[in-house]
Amino acid sequence: MSKKPSKSKQKKQAKELNKKTPLKNAVKLPDFWKESKYLFPAIAAMLITLACFYNTTNNKFVNWDDDRNFYENQHVITTSADNFWSNTTEIFSSTVIGNYNPLTIWTFAIENRIYGIDNPGPWHGTNVFLHILCVFFVYRISLLLGLRWQGSLFVALLFGIHPMRVESVAWVTERKDVLFGVFYLSALYLYIKGKLTGKVRHIIIALLFLLSLLSKIQAVILPLSMLAVDFYLSGKITKRDIIQKAPYFILSLVFGLIGVFILDDQGSLESAATYPAWQRIFVGSYSYLIYLVKAIVPYKMSPLYPYAQTLPIYYYPTILLGPGVLYGLYYTYKNDLRIWFFGLAFFTVNIMFLLQILGAGQGFLADRFTYIAYFGLFFIAGYFFDKFANKSPKLKSVLLGGAAVVFVIFGFLTVQQNQVWKNSDTLWSHVLKYYQNSTLPYGNRANYLRNEGRIQEALADYSKTIALDPLGQQAYNSRARLYFDIAKSPDTLRLALNDYNKAISIDPENGEFYVNRGATYARLGDANNAIKDMSMGVQYKPDHAVGYLNRSVMYNQQGNVQAALADINAYLNLKPYNADIWYEKGRCLRSLNQVEEAIPAYTNAIKINNGKAVYHYERGRTYFFLGRKAEAKVDIINAINLGYKNVDQAIKNELGI
Repeated sequence: MSKKPSKSKQKKQAKELNKKTPLKNAVKLPDFWKESKYLFPAIAAMLITLACFYNTTNNKFVNWDDDRNFYENQHVITTSADNFWSNTTEIFSSTVIGNYNPLTIWTFAIENRIYGIDNPGPWHGTNVFLHILCVFFVYRISLLLGLRWQGSLFVALLFGIHPMRVESVAWVTERKDVLFGVFYLSALYLYIKGKLTGKVRHIIIALLFLLSLLSKIQAVILPLSMLAVDFYLSGKITKRDIIQKAPYFILSLVFGLIGVFILDDQGSLESAATYPAWQRIFVGSYSYLIYLVKAIVPYKMSPLYPYAQTLPIYYYPTILLGPGVLYGLYYTYKNDLRIWFFGLAFFTVNIMFLLQILGAGQGFLADRFTYIAYFGLFFIAGYFFDKFANKSPKLKSVLLGGAAVVFVIFGFLTVQQNQVWKNSDTLWSHVLKYYQNSTLPYGNRANYLRNEGRIQEALADYSKTIALDPLGQQAYNSRARLYFDIAKSPDTLRLALNDYNKAISIDPENGEFYVNRGATYARLGDANNAIKDMSMGVQYKPDHAVGYLNRSVMYNQQGNVQAALADINAYLNLKPYNADIWYEKGRCLRSLNQVEEAIPAYTNAIKINNGKAVYHYERGRTYFFLGRKAEAKVDIINAINLGYKNVDQAIKNELGI
């Protein structure tokens, strides 16, 4: 009878066994394309992902950041062949809502040129396509890291159709997730491939990394993900591994500092506004735990997880998770438990800057934050699925059956969750299922209902918002706008006036409120108060373009064309791509007998919108007045061809038209 080895010897044997590379089943790239057993599972994962997300192409845009990111973003909606490169420069040198993700915004400008803002289906389709590319790279990475095709398919499907993916795919604004994901995962794939072949193509990887950073700042974590890969492949992380990644860390540092500076400059860092700094640590630990749980049980998926007024007591014990995770990483590293260290480390480093410890945004959780991070957890699951599925046919059947059930459930939940993003009504109604004491969903749903003409429903939501927060000035401002829009009598306008008065009493230095109240005075026939309020508005908010525009109308009505022209110029400095306002500038210049100066104004209007007949006609009339008959004739003929009917007969006769 053989003697049973001692516990210390057993531990040593286990450690030696663990040191065996997990890459024994790794495949080379040519095998992937030549052997159907590797190619077909990838195609299957991509097609199943497509099937689960196809219904998003029927969704509309939503009034949560979609407006500021693209359908009201002047750099996006005004991009044309004439200003393509100037707009591109503007996009790459500006921020949106405190975020620097210019490559993502640039793709919106391209799509607007191709599809237009009124056709959201293809925009959603682009998100789905990019997500499918990410699924492909996840499958390839899993193969290179030693999983068989069964385990790689398991990981790819988890990544592809997990319900926590929906926010990143179904929300057009979150193009940044799937776009940065494509470059991030392709860079990681090339890095792993290079490590296996001994030929790491750092220049190509760095370029992909840069594109990923320009898509979303979250990509700064790539060097740490590479180090996790280093340990998985060799069982250690050396100084050489760290030094080799110095250029990547420098890029991460630069973009990280830019991101923090922008967030702070835009006022997006809310650490002091929500909870004290010391309490935000517990927000981070609680969020980490919830993300772990939701990887297994994706419950209560909400587009918004608003902060509670006070920190719930059950957040505090979750701080114990921190030392536990750190010890787990230390233990798995020291004992060469590669799969556990890699998966946990990959998840942790990719989620740690998104735990809202600094606090940027209106919620403490976001499903989209897990987009890349979950690969680490999914890879652990795929590893053990692959390992046990190949132990015996009986066990394999059980595991395949269980996996099929999980994927059917996840697929069903994903298809259902996609419908939450169908429009702004379904979006905010879903949030209100879970958070009925939050003002944001009521207010945003009310704005949507107002724009859809569902007046009574909108009024009910505005009133609910005000009841929840009587000092919420934006709710009064929004309800006043509703009264203003539907007003058919002075009584309704006075309701708007009352709400604007309330908003101003709460926030007396908000320029928008004064401008809006000024417009209400104007409709009530009180020109003096209208101009006074509009002037106060642009004083408090010098970048409020509508304030200058509204005041220019009032000045024009009073015959003060010079003052109107000054306001039009101020407006165009802020929004230079409004063709109608360039046209109005031309008219003002002509009325001031500055005829030569009117020509460039009309020309700008035509450059922005070449299809409006009156622009051509008025420039033609101006050319005619200046005696430039050849140019006048071209413009008048263009106007006629575009359908202009009221051409001065004397001009036609003089030009021989």
